[in-house]
Amino acid sequence: MNTSETALEKIIVDWLQDKNGYEQETPHAFNKDFALVDKWVERFITETQPEKVKHSMCFKSPSERLKFFTRLSSEITKRGVTDVLRKGYKFNGSTFDLYYPLPSELNPSAKVAYEHNIFGVIRQVMYSKVNTNEIDFVVFINGLPLATFELKNNYTGQTYENAIMQYRTDRDPKELLLQKKRCAVHFALDDCQAWMCTELCGKDSWFLPFNRGVDGGAGNPLIPGDTMTSYVWKDVLTKQTLSNIIENFAQVISSEDKKTHKIKEKVIWPRYHQLDAVRSLLHVTKMSPIGRRFLIQHSAGSGKSNSITWLAYQLVTLLQENQQPFFDSIVVVTDRVNLDKQIRDNINAFQRLSNLVGWADNSASLRELLQGGKKIIISTIFKFSFILDEIGNSLKDKRFAIIAVR
Repeated sequence: MNTSETALEKIIVDWLQDKNGYEQETPHAFNKDFALVDKWVERFITETQPEKVKHSMCFKSPSERLKFFTRLSSEITKRGVTDVLRKGYKFNGSTFDLYYPLPSELNPSAKVAYEHNIFGVIRQVMYSKVNTNEIDFVVFINGLPLATFELKNNYTGQTYENAIMQYRTDRDPKELLLQKKRCAVHFALDDCQAWMCTELCGKDSWFLPFNRGVDGGAGNPLIPGDTMTSYVWKDVLTKQTLSNIIENFAQVISSEDKKTHKIKEKVIWPRYHQLDAVRSLLHVTKMSPIGRRFLIQHSAGSGKSNSITWLAYQLVTLLQENQQPFFDSIVVVTDRVNLDKQIRDNINAFQRLSNLVGWADNSASLRELLQGGKKIIISTIFKFSFILDEIGNSLKDKRFAIIAVR
């Protein structure tokens, strides 16, 4: 078995192409001026939205094409790649879709639309105009860069730590591709471990483990006949999972610094244990009768607030076989005031939830929210007995999911 860094890169990219329907392009397809693959962007838009192309004349002349991509690149810088993928981009009066979401089983036209998405990968991406540095490979969706990867291999005496050091010391965060929000995540990967960073900032780049865990501890379990990190490309980078992350997990959240009153932006990408916990709970909930209990153990600093936010939001959208909502409301109950505030702030920052969430500060507001059918209700453990009384009496015909947090 060839265990070199280049061989690992080839194993991953070949799998994405042969088993998962990715397209592969040469490094020259990457446009350094805009930090994207313009031929994939143009092809996706032309094939899926010909009327908008005609109306906006975006590709009618070289000068219009230049304007189109200059503004698109600017939008990605300003809003972030995940927001542009989700919400599209407006040019000359037309709003272009830049990604089609996962379809429901009952929507054949959405299924056809989703199949038009171009999941792409490029090896040895020469991203800079001032040096010849190369990133091992980059994953794109419809030409927009989503994730970069630096690979190492224990058999050659280098590990993910060397890849992290490479990002910190040899990858200038001022480069267009590597600027904050332009890519959703950056991975440092070897044959044993995977680590991730959502904001490159030189030596201060903060990497977090993206490992599955083994026997209640860190790292990854052995996989007979396979690489310990193969879940990254055989699960996380599959079209289904990557789409799920784009649509329901990844985002840029804004918050005000209380001391300086400046708005700070934070790029969010789920760690593997968060992704696994939320997906597992959604699956087992769908397969189980109402009333079952489940336990998720989180350690300090493991991202409880984000996991709760993602779970609550996706429980809201969970549907039964008859396409009716699984639950009427999701009640999040916390036992500590500081955690209650943390979860409130976190869910508040998750802008897609703003109209769905209610905060129960007293029994009267809690009753009003429960009876009014607010989709997500945040309360404290001190009101839990009241919640149970309401659910058991006046709301006994309703279905609730209760997320109790300690």
